[in-house]
Amino acid sequence: MHDQRSTTDWVKHAPQTSSLERFEAFFVAHAFDAHQHDTYAIGMTLDGAHRFQYRGESNVCVPGEAMILHPDEMHDGCAGTDTGLRYQGLYVPPSLVQHIVKGKPLPFLKSGVSRDQRLVSAVFELLHAHELAPLAEDDALFNFVMTLAAVTGQRPARPAHHFAAALRAREYIHDNLDRPITLDQLADCAGRDRWSLSKDFRVFFGTSPHRYITARRLSQVKQLVQAGQTLSKAAIDSGFFDQSHMSRHFKRSFGIAPSRWYFPQCDG
Repeated sequence: MHDQRSTTDWVKHAPQTSSLERFEAFFVAHAFDAHQHDTYAIGMTLDGAHRFQYRGESNVCVPGEAMILHPDEMHDGCAGTDTGLRYQGLYVPPSLVQHIVKGKPLPFLKSGVSRDQRLVSAVFELLHAHELAPLAEDDALFNFVMTLAAVTGQRPARPAHHFAAALRAREYIHDNLDRPITLDQLADCAGRDRWSLSKDFRVFFGTSPHRYITARRLSQVKQLVQAGQTLSKAAIDSGFFDQSHMSRHFKRSFGIAPSRWYFPQCDG
């Protein structure tokens, strides 16, 4: 991790593991000249303030807000405080968004900055989803696009939902909990495209495929630990990468580390 008190500009790029380009950066003063992307430019300020010109107006993005710039819109960027600007960002191709909105206009946040906690949470999830699993990124992208559409006032489409497809996907999940599962695999077995299946699954089972898989794996961890298995072996046997991967999901779901839940005399 870079020192946020640095006096030297730096940019750290995340490994390119998907079609989404992620980075973290620190700038003392001037960051970018006026330019435009053919993607959505999305970011969150970690320290300081992100000042930029967008659609003829001066804007500032501070911690706790989300910056979402529309494709092909001119903008620049600089630090808005003397202590510099540190932020995380990523670029989302419009083609990925269009796969989800299916022919509707791309969602457009006119101001470029939002304090709406639904959108802030969705952006945070998307920025960090690559640290978990491919299905987590698909889930986070779907949630971001749908949340952006809702926040910007775009009325959701009402496509026909397919219970049989969602049921086939759920059965596939239960049969393959001990191995990696992708949204493409679920879509293939269900006979639906990946984003239609995501909507089907939410309608009929109340959550996304990724969250459903995680919940089932955590339930299996609980059963194995209560039967006397170690946390590390229970995590692997339930389909997590390792104990640390499982613990992050456990704490996110239950608000406490599994070691404290099952072995309260431990500090970990």
